[in-house]
Amino acid sequence: MSVLIAGGAGYIGSTVASACLDAGITPVILDNLVRGRKEFVAGRTFYEGDISDGALIDRIFSERPDISAVVHCAALIVVPESVADPMGYYDANVAKSLAFVGHLHRNGCDRIVFSSSASIYRAEDGSPVNEDSPLAPQSPYARTKAVCEAMFADISVAGPRVLSLRYFNPVGADPMLRTGLQLRRPSHALGVLIQAHQEGRPFPITGTGYPTRDGSGIRDYVHVWDLAAAHIAAIERFDSILTESKRSIAINLGTGSGTTVRELCAAFNNVVSTPLTTVDADPRPGDVAGGYTQSDRAEKLLGWAPKLSLEEGIRSALEWIPVRDGMLTD
Repeated sequence: MSVLIAGGAGYIGSTVASACLDAGITPVILDNLVRGRKEFVAGRTFYEGDISDGALIDRIFSERPDISAVVHCAALIVVPESVADPMGYYDANVAKSLAFVGHLHRNGCDRIVFSSSASIYRAEDGSPVNEDSPLAPQSPYARTKAVCEAMFADISVAGPRVLSLRYFNPVGADPMLRTGLQLRRPSHALGVLIQAHQEGRPFPITGTGYPTRDGSGIRDYVHVWDLAAAHIAAIERFDSILTESKRSIAINLGTGSGTTVRELCAAFNNVVSTPLTTVDADPRPGDVAGGYTQSDRAEKLLGWAPKLSLEEGIRSALEWIPVRDGMLTD
């Protein structure tokens, strides 16, 4: 069995591809390499191009008729960039996704696993959310994910079935260090924390008056390898989850428990030999308390629960850095 992974040269997509290989599934990767890395597809079946290129999609399905499902990870994902270039984000994430699904439908593909995001929720007060919680995306990036989910739900009535996986906060790397986060200076909390530690400066805890157990913001950090395992379960159980009468659904992927920024720093210090120091700071514009998932849908439908700890995610992220620096050519 083969699975087409759009965006398979990126962080999540390449990790899903590794999990596919380990599960005996052949990943066929499509990526335009705007953000993905060619190093991440070495030795894998790879087509360079855009998801909106209908002729290319037709060629892929002609050459690989064994493709039974698609994992759609292709997207631009940087929040500040989406604020600066909303038209670019709507084009890349929404317009091209619409074209992509049309090409898939024309080629008889009926199974799509879509990479969505927990950023579509109204996670402002530190409370847990489930799949029925109110949506209130706070950035153009997040809104493109919400728009795509709604669009796919409409399309699924007369087109491909779509299973949307709403990721919370991915951390870590493939435990075998085949791939990981490609950015040398990532903007998410763990990336900034690692940079502060490497540079020997305090890590700023931005916002200390939130309604959480220690006043700092709260997030749900899930190991990227656990996310990859959820994709394998989604592929294997797709036909039992989505049927002719139930053609689209969303599933949260998180640990089910929140981690505050102070707790993240403590977990980091449990892994490193030289402790990280912190300093309290004012919240940044647009910052919110955050939230975490509270849902049994993933376990019920996918038979999935996260297995790897936050400390393991931090450790693999640190182990990946020298591998990344030796692997990437620029």
